[in-house]
Amino acid sequence: MNSSKMRVAVYCGSAKGCDPAYMAEAGALGSAIAAAELGLVYGGANVGLMGAVADAALACGGEVIGVLPEVLSGREIAHTGLTRLEFVATMHERKARMVALADAFLVLPGGYGTLDELLEIVTWAQLRIHAKPCVLVNSTGYWDGLLTFLDSTVKAGFLKAENRKLLRVAGSAAKAVELVLG
Repeated sequence: MNSSKMRVAVYCGSAKGCDPAYMAEAGALGSAIAAAELGLVYGGANVGLMGAVADAALACGGEVIGVLPEVLSGREIAHTGLTRLEFVATMHERKARMVALADAFLVLPGGYGTLDELLEIVTWAQLRIHAKPCVLVNSTGYWDGLLTFLDSTVKAGFLKAENRKLLRVAGSAAKAVELVLG
């Protein structure tokens, strides 16, 4: 795959979080994506980790495509400085559009929405709906509890070990981009 044509979707929070390291890692990821000449696809907001990853990619000359549900556009969170901002009718359409645009999925800290996106995309990998890399960026240990839980699902017989491996873990933004590039 030509890396200049490749795009990665980043799932992450619209909040900043309590630890400044979250925002720093979001910025590092945006910069690393642009430096690798990858395109960024994300949720289209200008706030929190979402805004930080987009702003960093843009500052480094990267292509940034945002996908924002119309229900959120009136809340003054739409990032107006993107390469392209697409509006869709629903959250389901947002997720589907991001999947269609992306060749890989990177996940930073976030809440319910981020967890929803993560679990859906790795479930689709398990079902062989796609074969795109799914990578958690866990530089702060934010995802440690989830990773422990997933390991327990393997031990309990609800998740096959081979499917557990579909969700890869990177200790930094730079490592996440390396995993995508292969």
